Amino acid sequence: MSEVKDKKEVEVKQKKEIKVKTEEKAKEKNKSKSKTEAKKEYWAVGRRKKAVARVKLVTQKKGGIVVNHQPSKSYFVLPQWQGFIEQPLIVTNFLNRYEIAVNVKSGGIAGQAGAVRQGISRVLIKMDASLRPILKKAGLLTRDARCKERKKYGQKGARAKFQFTKR
Repeated sequence: MSEVKDKKEVEVKQKKEIKVKTEEKAKEKNKSKSKTEAKKEYWAVGRRKKAVARVKLVTQKKGGIVVNHQPSKSYFVLPQWQGFIEQPLIVTNFLNRYEIAVNVKSGGIAGQAGAVRQGISRVLIKMDASLRPILKKAGLLTRDARCKERKKYGQKGARAKFQFTKR
């Protein structure tokens, strides 16, 4: 009889230990959630020609712009492209205040720079809606709809015709 009582006591103790462990794990999860809530991330998409840029802004970290796992200075080599993608940050005085990670694909380098610029502008608005009039006045929110015109049938290209022969 005492053995049965001992077994029951052991089982009760084990159940209590399991409850305590699960409660501790739940507390740890809640702590990790509060850390991620404090670490705000904002996402936006920018487009130009065929290029698409997905932009992530992290408010807790300070740093520059990283494009496809490279610093923006090494990805966009020409200074005109570097200035072009930094334009929304310069206009809003947020240069080097936040870490901005960009994943850009398709198109050429100039189209990618335009997509990154629009993506950064959009992510700044998601972070702080009061920046919208400033960016809109600078013309940084407008999607540049110009893209390659398609080739037409019966023609050499989009607008070029085949050479005319009289006879």
